[in-house]
Amino acid sequence: MWSVTSPAQIAASLTELWSPRVVAEVDEAYIKVARVHGTLAWHSHADEDELFYVLKGRLVIEMEERSVELGAGEMFVVPKGVRHNPIADEECHLLLIERKTTQHTGDVVTDKTRSLQEQLRPLG
Repeated sequence: MWSVTSPAQIAASLTELWSPRVVAEVDEAYIKVARVHGTLAWHSHADEDELFYVLKGRLVIEMEERSVELGAGEMFVVPKGVRHNPIADEECHLLLIERKTTQHTGDVVTDKTRSLQEQLRPLG
């Protein structure tokens, strides 16, 4: 069944930080939203690109070669294999597009790492 969703409203309703939730799927990709604040972890995804789209707030994505700063309405794709570390000095809401095989924090595991099962939990 097709349904209309508001990624911005879903992201705003999340209670956990750095805990992406799947809101849709397109072919072999998941569309996820997240509320973030602080630092996630340095990690990479060996075989998958990762798209970050800022719904609200500001996000810095540190990479070894450079950093990018994104504001609301801006997006950036971290290429596969590039080590990166997302940082939000204040609360930020994100929409993420990732292949279904993408592990939340790559091969790095921290207390913020969420399994795919956790990301697929029903909303609200």
